[in-house]
Amino acid sequence: NNMAIRNIVKLGDEILTKKCREVKEINDRIICLLDDMTETLKAANGVGLAAPQVGVLKRVAVVDTGDTVLELINPEIIYTEGEQTDAEGCLSYPGRYGLVTRPKIVKIRATDRNGAVYEYTGEDLVARAFCHEIDHLDGHFFTELVTEWIETE
Repeated sequence: NNMAIRNIVKLGDEILTKKCREVKEINDRIICLLDDMTETLKAANGVGLAAPQVGVLKRVAVVDTGDTVLELINPEIIYTEGEQTDAEGCLSYPGRYGLVTRPKIVKIRATDRNGAVYEYTGEDLVARAFCHEIDHLDGHFFTELVTEWIETE
């Protein structure tokens, strides 16, 4: 099992504006994609990564909860609560952060690599990551939601 670090596409690439296709079957290519995305996410010290960010228009994302890396196939948000406004950034737009308001608690339903459907409730940064990555799958970029850019040195 050779995991590879994939190239992360940057803001301005048309692929980031496209809606991703649902995964119909979990095959070796999807497993390989998940492995590579996890490796890429860790190498970049990110919180989340969506398939279009590595050039693949599939509804696949990975989110690091701090305890584990969740693999999200065909994820959907099924419940949200509260709100939080904080700095948000993206591996496809390195070094730039803006204030974005997201729900404080987000519950998702997704499928794992074994085809099992599961639910997971994330708070704070994990909730933000769920929204951010699922936005990517719908062709949306966090810059659309920024109310104020944060100046960084």
